[in-house]
Amino acid sequence: MARPVKIRRISALPETYREEGPAVHLTYDEFECIRLIDFCGLSQAECGEQMEVARTTVALIYDHARKKIAESIVLGRELVISGGKYRLPDQND
Repeated sequence: MARPVKIRRISALPETYREEGPAVHLTYDEFECIRLIDFCGLSQAECGEQMEVARTTVALIYDHARKKIAESIVLGRELVISGGKYRLPDQND
């Protein structure tokens, strides 16, 4: 017999509105970092290899991206993905 699920305590229910205010801007490299780590399940080191940057750089990008996504969700702000320093696979440096 399976164990019963323990009830979890939360501070409040999330608001289901869009707050007026500036949109949250996620750069393309921040999006790629979230995609590789959270969606594809890569480690930070593997993500760094894919993005051709150091693992420590990935850690900084990932931290910034997570904070921006949290801000968008918690404050109900629009999330815009654009810009940043990046190159596509078919582009030369």
